[in-house]
Formats: sequence, C-alpha cells, structure tokens
Amino acid sequence: MRTRAINAGMLRPLLPPRRKNSHKGDYGRLLIVAGSRGLTGAAVLAARAALKTGAGLVTVACPETERRLVAAALPEAMTFGAPCRNGAFSLKAASTIAAFAAGKKFDLLLAGPGLSTAGETAAFAIRLLKLLELPAVLDADALNAVALAGAFPRAEMPRLITPHPGEAARLLGSRIKDRPAAAAALARLCGGAAVLKGAGTLVSDGVLVLRNTTGGPELAKGGSGDVLAGFCAGLWAQAGLRAAFTLKTAFESAVLAAYLHGLCGELAAKKFTERGVLASGLIDELPAALRRAGVKA
Repeated sequence: MRTRAINAGMLRPLLPPRRKNSHKGDYGRLLIVAGSRGLTGAAVLAARAALKTGAGLVTVACPETERRLVAAALPEAMTFGAPCRNGAFSLKAASTIAAFAAGKKFDLLLAGPGLSTAGETAAFAIRLLKLLELPAVLDADALNAVALAGAFPRAEMPRLITPHPGEAARLLGSRIKDRPAAAAALARLCGGAAVLKGAGTLVSDGVLVLRNTTGGPELAKGGSGDVLAGFCAGLWAQAGLRAAFTLKTAFESAVLAAYLHGLCGELAAKKFTERGVLASGLIDELPAALRRAGVKA
C-alpha cells in the first residue's frame, strides 16, 4: 500500500485561530479515563498534553485511591475518583463513571493511559466503552483490553486509536510485516482512524495512509505515547466541536497530532540531546512547534 508524507502545508488549515468572543466550552469538554497505582504519571501527561493543545475543559477519572496524586500534579484539570481495587479500576467503576459523565455533557473520551490490565481493569474498560456513547481516543491498556476481548465494542461514534507495534499486533492477531497495510487495517477494525506508532509513524483512515516525517529516537522514552494520545484528544475535541466528530476530523486531528508530536521531539532534542528529552518536555515545546509548522496558534 502506498503512503504519502505528511508536510506542514497539510496542517495549516486544520487549527484555525481562537475566536475573541469565546469561552472554555467552545474548545471541548474532554473526559480522560486513565491511571492506576504506579502509573498516575500517564494520566497526568495525557491530560496536560490535551490542555496544552487548547482543549477547554479536561476531567481525569482515575481510581479513587490515586486521585490526590493526579489533582496535585495537574491543578488545571478536574478529577473524579472511581471505585477501585488495589489501585486499579474495579468493574463497578464503569457504571459509576458513566453516571457521572451523563450529567457533564462531555464531548470526547480518551481512555487507556496507565490503566494497567490488573484485576478487573480490562473488563472495566470494555464495559465503559459499551456504556459511554462518545467519540473516543483509545490508547495503551484500553487497546490491550480490546485485544483480550477479541473485538472492539460496537459504537455509533468514530474512534481514534494510537497503538504501538506490539499493541497493533495483538489487535490484528498477527505480527506486522507490512506497516501501511496494518495501519489501514487497524483503522477499519476500530471504525475510525489509526495512528501506528514507530519510526515513520503512520496515520490512516482505512483508505489513505500518511507517513509522519518528524521526530526521531528522542521519542523512544516512557510517557511519549501518553503525550501523543493527549495531543490527539485535545485537537480532536476542538475540531469536533468546530466541524462535527466524524472520521474526517478524527483523521485530520491524528495527522496534526503526529506531526506536532514529532516536531516537539526535534525541538526538545536540540536543547537537551536525544538522550535527555523527557515526555513532559515534549508538551513544553508545543507552542514553538506550532509556530515552526506555521499553524495558527
């Protein structure tokens, strides 16, 4: 399957300037379901990344025992503590979070960073996806839960998934030999857009496959994927409110997120070397990346 390279010219129309007469609700209400004992950093990175892209309101639903850690690390986000066992979501947490979400008018869900697959967490993730009728960005252990279940739950709303090669292989049921074909297959499998991470990250809507041209080995560090998931969710929250939550806006948001994520890595590497880049540093470089790409910030 042929691929096309992503270039900055593709990105410039995708993020229009913020209107002067606007408020936080105009830029997306995002629910992030993430974190577990020892993995709260993933939730914090994803939420901070989403906020940095311009998402208006971000709420992190996490295990109740870990809520204070998340709240202390990220004062800009709201938090919701859900039932848990041994620091991970219990099965009961799915209905608790769904009831909470019903009264909050969330626009988009991001699920997966730092969830773990311990105890009832995988079953929790599947039940949550069945209960929440929201467009969704799925990453990390939300994808591992789907692989364990054998299929994505049916959904009326589009999804955007961000697997690394191991997660992709588990979803597809076989080793990946043809990355472009795998990216397209993943998009069709989830009913939306797919970001297949790795050297030359690929983004597909099931038909088109675009190859990212930014980033390098500085991104090969824990937390980088959580930042990318947050970028995807924050950008899609804004694009979805502007032009509806569709496969098109999911795909365009994923393309923009992948390019900016890689560019953030390049800018951070110039300051700290490829070895010295931290995932949190990628978020700090986003304003400079937007300016470098010529996107209206």
